[in-house]
Order: sequence, then structure tokens, then C-alpha cells
Amino acid sequence: MFKSMLAAAGLLLALVTSTALAHGNDEALSVGKPAHAKDATRTITVTMLDSMRFEPPTIAVKKDETIRFVVRNAGNVRHEMTLGSKQELKEHADMMRAMPDMMDHDANSVTVEPGQTGDLTWRFSHAGVVDFACLQPGHFEAGMKGTVTVK
Repeated sequence: MFKSMLAAAGLLLALVTSTALAHGNDEALSVGKPAHAKDATRTITVTMLDSMRFEPPTIAVKKDETIRFVVRNAGNVRHEMTLGSKQELKEHADMMRAMPDMMDHDANSVTVEPGQTGDLTWRFSHAGVVDFACLQPGHFEAGMKGTVTVK
């Protein structure tokens, strides 16, 4: 009963978050908002590894900067890069564990198959630290996390 309630709550959170993101509402996430690649002021390549690490694990950007992330999966399993607060990422990781076959299609996330590359463009509208993680089941728990420092 508790697991099904947790799964339903997680699904509701995902629907609310993805709906708000789809409408460009950066109030839903305190980490900024999606942007178009043509508006990017800089491109940063992030590589995802089967050692459950991102390279680089830390990134520095300026407030109001729009970054196009080229996200490369150098591993043999599916990985993803999802931006969010620590709490948002933890809740989403819990939901992914409860529903392991679920695919993310949120504006703050890109899922990349082995050997492939994906894009994620984001405008960092708030100073502070923005976390990112791979939320594939078990990856977050194994330490596949990083940070973006926004100054």
C-alpha cells in the first residue's frame, strides 16, 4: 500500500513538474528554465561513464547564462543528466526506482543510450548551486551526481 502511494505521489510530482516546465514556468524549479540551443552563450560537453560518474563533475556558469550541454554516454548502459535541486533529484530517483521502465521526457533532463549523444539547453536564472544526476535506477545511489555553480 505504501509503495503504491509513494509511486502515485512521485508520478504526480513528475506530471506537475513536467507540465510547468513545458509551459516555461521557472517557478516550478528553482534551478532555472529550459532554453533553445540557438540562445546558448556557451556549449559544455558532459561525458557520462559506467563508473557512475560525470566528467566534469563540477561546472561553473554565470547567472542568466544559457548553456547548451552536449551530453555524451561513453558507457554501455543507458544514462541521463537531470538538473534539479537535491530534494527534487532525490524524489525523482525514488520514483524511477519504483517505476524502472519509465523514460524521462522532462525539459530538465536528457536520456542517452550507450554510445550516443544528446542535448540539453538551460538558462540558469538564479545564483547558487544547481545539482545534476543520473536518475536511472541505482545510478544516483552509486554517486552519479554533479553540481553547477551559478555566480
